[in-house]
Amino acid sequence: MPLPRRFLPSIASLRAIEALDRLGSATAAADALSLSQSAVSRQLQTLEEQLGVSLIRREGRGMTLSSEGVAYAGEIRNALGQIAQASMKAALNPAGGSLNLAILPTFGMRWLVPRLPDFARAHPEVTINLSTRFRAFNFAAEGFDAAIHFGQPDWPGTDGIRLRPEAVIAVCAPGLLAEHPPRTAQDLLSLPLLHIETRPEAWPAWFAAHGVEVTRAAGTVHDQFATITQAALHGLGVALLPDYLAEQELAAGRLVAAWGGATASPGAYWLVWPEARAQDAALAKFRDWIGSQINEDDLLPR
Repeated sequence: MPLPRRFLPSIASLRAIEALDRLGSATAAADALSLSQSAVSRQLQTLEEQLGVSLIRREGRGMTLSSEGVAYAGEIRNALGQIAQASMKAALNPAGGSLNLAILPTFGMRWLVPRLPDFARAHPEVTINLSTRFRAFNFAAEGFDAAIHFGQPDWPGTDGIRLRPEAVIAVCAPGLLAEHPPRTAQDLLSLPLLHIETRPEAWPAWFAAHGVEVTRAAGTVHDQFATITQAALHGLGVALLPDYLAEQELAAGRLVAAWGGATASPGAYWLVWPEARAQDAALAKFRDWIGSQINEDDLLPR
């Protein structure tokens, strides 16, 4: 049964309330939408009249969202993003299809991107659109067809292919060890430890692999490997870096192993996709191709 017309507002009205919520003022929303402030006000008034709900608080010439307006804007923001992505896919590659793929920045650039020319030669009709994401997300909310994800295959409503495991090395700047070189793995607890926020169990797992029971390893937190590598290079602490990422810095002497060698990480890299999209033609081609690229004995491209 189709929804009543009043529950399907115009895109212009929806964009107006989303912009007001995101930017905080009618003036900023008008600038972002290339409209006059009065035009934005009219769009919002039309939306309120259509829904029969008060969404806007008007104070003089200023406007802010009511609590109902904030909740509504948050709900429709995801829908607008999905409409935009679907429209882009239809416009850019209507014949062969396209794949919107979320990737982890470091692994995506090191492992996936050097291999993509092979996929392009095999399937020139398919367009791959890449976007970086650090953390797990809701496929329905962000509109991706698939993602390269690290950890365990635990996203509800998804299926996946295991791409490869990961090993990490505890590394730091040489000067950090100059005065008090560690004699055991446990000695690293006396040094500042650098954490990456997407892998909160990395240090406890590393210590456990070396026979040290640790419930909490204090230190600073970084959002991605690019920043944690720089922190280690500048002597701010000891970092757990994937072996493929640490190799060049170790060879150049800019970093040294703080203790031990490569240690297996819990979890692995996975290609995951929503079960509902499993039969998508572009995804099926990419899934079959990436399965042919899996060889755990191969080093990652440098």
